[in-house]
Amino acid sequence: MKVLPLLLKEIDQEAQITRKFLKLVTPDNFDWKPHAKSMNMKDLSVHIAELPSWVAMALTTSELDFATAPNEPKSVNSTKDLLKILDSSYAAAKSALENAKEEDLLPTWTLKNDGHVIQEFTKYEVIRHSIGHVAHHRSQLGVYLRLLDIPIPGSYGPSADEIG
Repeated sequence: MKVLPLLLKEIDQEAQITRKFLKLVTPDNFDWKPHAKSMNMKDLSVHIAELPSWVAMALTTSELDFATAPNEPKSVNSTKDLLKILDSSYAAAKSALENAKEEDLLPTWTLKNDGHVIQEFTKYEVIRHSIGHVAHHRSQLGVYLRLLDIPIPGSYGPSADEIG
């Protein structure tokens, strides 16, 4: 069984679901957060939109050190901006997977902070982690939307809002 076609199918499905959620994030809710320790909706949404790009990063690098490559989220002013980031991130992931070979999934990839190893993965594991990370934060966004009484779209089937 080939893994790359399965990953391509999965990131395509996840991008479609994520798009439905990000379409509901509007500038009037960008600063909202449910708790003082929570990210605001804008920062959470940008993070969700950028995460698919980790697929390309995993396949084209051997490590990430937060100290030498700090995360600087892209600036957004509109829902359209969020969707552009998602589209760009997804396109990078799709292209990287389409151009990869199965053996490209096997090398070790390392996550560091100031030289300290946080975790080592295979490149395949980084890709799976990024897909799971999107689903995790998208669910978090769903809670934010629910608390604002914004109907939730279905993810892997209809939501309670879609059923009635």
